[in-house]
Formats: sequence, structure tokens, C-alpha cells
Amino acid sequence: MGIKHNEILIRYGEIFLKSEAVRRIYEKKLVENIKNSLKKAGIEFEVYRKRGRIFVKTEEILKTSKILKKVFGIVSFSPCVHLKTSKKEEIIEFFRKNYIYFVKPKKTFALEVKRVGKHEYSSKQLAEEIGKVVRRKVNLSKPDVKIFVEVRDNDTYIYTKKIKGLAGMPVSTSGKVLSLISGGIDSPVSSWLGMKRGCKVVFIHFHSFPLVSRASIDKAKELVKLLSEYQGKSKLYLIPFSKIQMRIKTLAPPKYRIILYRRAMVRISEIVAKKENAKALVTGESLAQVSSQTLDNLGVINEAATLPILRPLIGMDKNEIVEIAKKIKSYEISIKPQEDCCTLFTPKHPATKARLEIIKNIEKRLKLEKLIEETIKEAKVEVIS
Repeated sequence: MGIKHNEILIRYGEIFLKSEAVRRIYEKKLVENIKNSLKKAGIEFEVYRKRGRIFVKTEEILKTSKILKKVFGIVSFSPCVHLKTSKKEEIIEFFRKNYIYFVKPKKTFALEVKRVGKHEYSSKQLAEEIGKVVRRKVNLSKPDVKIFVEVRDNDTYIYTKKIKGLAGMPVSTSGKVLSLISGGIDSPVSSWLGMKRGCKVVFIHFHSFPLVSRASIDKAKELVKLLSEYQGKSKLYLIPFSKIQMRIKTLAPPKYRIILYRRAMVRISEIVAKKENAKALVTGESLAQVSSQTLDNLGVINEAATLPILRPLIGMDKNEIVEIAKKIKSYEISIKPQEDCCTLFTPKHPATKARLEIIKNIEKRLKLEKLIEETIKEAKVEVIS
């Protein structure tokens, strides 16, 4: 027999920096996201808020904890025992009867007591009196167990662990964005980082089927399904890009193909973004990682857009990106072999310093406008959860 945790205490951090009115909106969205995640997992629960904390009442503590680890906006959380009292005598009596379940024989402990509200005792007084009934050795510097006691108005919450969350902002508080997801390592990470900053992410994937296999399509779906664990249902646009690629391959100098592909993708993505009421595009580009990601080439690609293009990975090296990919479990999917539409017909010596006037002159000859319209009409949309 032992102590049964009956609630989870949830902490959030960055939301506190907002004004009171904005903070209430963000708190409400975080609670909504928590509820949606737990409902999706089939967990029975109740959620309530109390002075800068969110609490989840549930019998399924372990399963709920796994879900909360994937909810953006949560800094940390603790499975806890909820005592429906703030009376000092009742709290001390609880510890007198139950300390053996918190601290095993021959183990040391320390106490950290906090109070919110008005009480007839101080935090220090409560800690001292609890310490007297816990018949274990105290070690304030390196205890085997640290017991946290939070007295909040008429309730008391007791726990021994602080489980780290993802932090960031609640998904959807920063608006909607459209992420170009390729199936490689970078774009799932940039999408995930967009979610971390509070963005609801819609996905768009450009493929070259039937010129190549459906491998990239299958990978994109698998990645979006994984990323949906962090934001709920996701929409994925599948864009057939082979006709545009063939036009560019036939009529454009080889060294400019990648730049022309990317500008066409940006134009198509903007049309889809505006349809979705998305406020920005997100890409997995990292400065100087490949030829199309030099400052000169990024500037030329940017010119094709009217919406902002967010690049969360811009200052990261490959090792840093891979580390996040492994953390979120997208790496194993991304390294599966595929034929990427941007690498199809890739020249041996791509331009690293494209000039905008040259690219615009080539695009006049390509006359892609009608082909872009046809491509969007042929797009397929899937909802993935």
C-alpha cells in the first residue's frame, strides 16, 4: 500500500509575461489544449484553474503524464496528493501517518513549503512542524527525497517530483502558419518549433509522383501524424509538382533550377496559406546548409512571397537540428529513403549567388502562372490526427 496521487499540478511560465487580459486568453487556450489532448487519449478527467496553476483530477496519472509532456505551454507538472484542507493540524497529521510512503528508511529528505492566500501560520512554521513528525534524517543540500507542500487558499498539494514540460506557448495563441514539409530531417523540426511558439500549423508537401515513387508522400503523412500529437488534428496539402519541374527542366538553365523550384513552391504555398487564413510560411531552411540557402539565394526566394517566411532553423547547424529531430522521434522517419522533388533533376553546379533580374527573365519565358493554377486544382487535402 502507498500514497495514491489523485491530481496533477501544472505550471506555466512565459504566459505570466503577458498583460492580464492576454494572460487569461492564453490560460484558457492552454486548458482547452490540455482537455483536447486528454479526450483524444480517452482519459477521464476534470480540469480546474487556481491562481496561476492548472490542476487535472484523474485516476490515470501515468497515462495523463505522458500526454502532458507533449502539450506546449506547460513548463513542468507534478503528480500530487490533494488535501482538501489548509489547517495546519490536519496537514501535520497527514504527514504523521503517511511520511513512510514519501521517504523510505535510511533515506534523507528536505521540505519546501509555499503558501498562497491568508493563513494563521507562515511557510517556515509549517515546514518546521512537518519536519518534527517525519522520522527521517534531514539533508537540505542533497536530500534523497525533496517533499514539496503547496498550501493554496483552503487546499494543500503535496508532491515529490517536478516533471519537465515542453514550455513555449499554447498552440494556436500565435495564429496559423503553413509549413512546407519535405520528408527530410529539417522541415519537421521547423514545424515543431513553430508549434512551440504557439502556431497552429497547416502542412503542404510537394511531390513528384508519378515521376518517382510515392515514398515522399507516405513519409509526409507519417511525419504529420507524429507532429499532430503536439497540436491535435492537422491538415496536409499534397501538391503534384512534376509538371512544373518538367517545364523548368526543359526551359531553364540547370544551375537555376533549385531557385526556380523554390520560388514556384512559395507562390503555390501563398495561395494555399491565404485560403487557410495562415499569416506566414514556415520552411526548414538553415543558412548556408545547401546551395539554395545562401543569403543571396534566400533573398531571391523571398521576393516571390508577400507573406512573411519564418525560418526557425536559420542559425542552427545540422547536429543541433538532428538532436531535436531525435528528441521528437521524427528522425527515424526522415532518414527513410525517398526521392525528393527538389533533388530531382538537381544540377551538378547549382548557383549560389542568383541574381533576381536573371531569375525574373527566366520566369517570363517559363510562363508558370497557368500551370500553377492547374497544380493547385489537382492538389489533394488530408486531415490527419
